[in-house]
Amino acid sequence: MEIGAQLYTVRDFCKTPENFAETLKKIADIGYRTVQVSGTCAYEPEWLARQLKETGLRCVLTHYNLDKIKKEPEQTVAAHKQFGCKYIGIGCMPGPLEQSGTYDHFVADFLAPAKAIAANGALMMYHNHHIEFMRDGNGKLYLERLAEDFAPEELGFTLDTYWVQYGGGNPSEWIKKLSGRVPCIHLKDLAIVSGEQRMAVVGEGNINFDSVLSAAEAAGTSYLLVEQDSCYDENPFDCLKRSYQNLVAMGLK
Repeated sequence: MEIGAQLYTVRDFCKTPENFAETLKKIADIGYRTVQVSGTCAYEPEWLARQLKETGLRCVLTHYNLDKIKKEPEQTVAAHKQFGCKYIGIGCMPGPLEQSGTYDHFVADFLAPAKAIAANGALMMYHNHHIEFMRDGNGKLYLERLAEDFAPEELGFTLDTYWVQYGGGNPSEWIKKLSGRVPCIHLKDLAIVSGEQRMAVVGEGNINFDSVLSAAEAAGTSYLLVEQDSCYDENPFDCLKRSYQNLVAMGLK
């Protein structure tokens, strides 16, 4: 398994192509060799391919434009292939799950694109938050429904450790439940600070990452992508560096 950086963590430093390119260099200097491209400025696939080559990084996952995934799945795969990326990510459910019809519309809108993406040699990936741990009218978790309504070859899961725990789940147990469908996971810690629940540097919170990493290895996970949506008053590059160092100390690279 390889450690990667989710660029959403440093999105404020990726608002222009120049800043984006400089950020990639900083990420590589920390020691990361893979990234997820998410929350950045617009970019051309050829431009991103050049920047990755110059920094020695690989993009292994994106969060991509939902309309392009839905309406242009073949072109979406072709764009990703230009910078060597197989996993095409959906960052969140497009609409509130508590609203009637949101889930059914999602399946109706994205099942055919998921099949087209798979037919073209890539995989659509779904990133969870806590809302997928809501139950529908029959008492079933929406995360369970996603796993049933899409075949494994049509949809993978970018399981997010923080949001699983926030939603009342056990991250390692959910990795096991989705074994074979979690090629990428988000490593994000959860800490209690001044009585409040916060996102934290990996290894500096309360999530049991020994069990998470063991489950991920058994589940066939390839990429462990560090993400910290909010770093509060800390420098996000410093947070990514500490997460990287803590994961290396756990025996990863």
